[in-house]
Amino acid sequence: MRSYLYYPGCSLTGTAKEYDLSVRALAEALAMDLLEIEDWTCCGATAAQAVDTGLAVTLCARNLALAEKTAAKASDDGDPPSDILVPCSACYLNLKASDKELEKNKSIKAMVDGVLAEEGLVLGGSVRIRHLLDVLSRDVDWEGTGHGLSAPDMTRSLAGMVVAPYYGCQCLRPFRVFDNPEDPHSMDAMIRATGARVLDWDMGKECCGASHGTTKPSAGKMLTERILFAAQGAHCIVTVCPMCQMNLEMFQDRAHPVPVLYLPQLLGLALGMSGQDLGLELNLTDSRELLGG
Repeated sequence: MRSYLYYPGCSLTGTAKEYDLSVRALAEALAMDLLEIEDWTCCGATAAQAVDTGLAVTLCARNLALAEKTAAKASDDGDPPSDILVPCSACYLNLKASDKELEKNKSIKAMVDGVLAEEGLVLGGSVRIRHLLDVLSRDVDWEGTGHGLSAPDMTRSLAGMVVAPYYGCQCLRPFRVFDNPEDPHSMDAMIRATGARVLDWDMGKECCGASHGTTKPSAGKMLTERILFAAQGAHCIVTVCPMCQMNLEMFQDRAHPVPVLYLPQLLGLALGMSGQDLGLELNLTDSRELLGG
């Protein structure tokens, strides 16, 4: 059993609830103990940074300080977890960017420390921010090498299925931590472990349009449809970003329909979990064919 601090973020408590359900179900199957950060709040999403840099950094810093506090409480039961597992790519980017800003900007660090002190919080820099894809690809042994957490046996083969891995922007750029942002492959071993084949395409790194889907629908839809058309031949697209998943599901009226799953949902299916366990009924696209129904 390996423990991680867990920051679900706002989307996973609302529009991406199925992502949270499948992350927790997969973590249990992989013997990962997820310790949810106590009293976590919004990371600022895309709005805070546009309004006030200090506010944006402070929101993230508070969550990091709470993570350290949660880890300290857990130390009574053994070694405290030091890695924060973050499933949402936007949350990961915000937390990571704020952490870097605090390292290099002494004036913002002093301001943030003062704000945190009012709540009795201290940010010591003892936790590491990691995206879910980073954790799954580097901490779990999907290829039987004997290194890392052992992947459980797949009880439902997905042989014959072709899967298009879609990474999006924010988990890969600008921080090049666990994959090549221009040629990402960190999902490949996991997809192959299910028995499925990885679609040979070059759109996994392209932008889905992000919030342009609502602010500039014509531009957002154009970007999303390019990805959907390129995924022809795949039985499903898998992603690790709530906004990417929402955009790829929403803009399918002129493109061929294809289920868009979160990566933990795909892995959960191969591990024999039910669609209900993985929240598949909450997806907008129809996944019944993947369940054999």
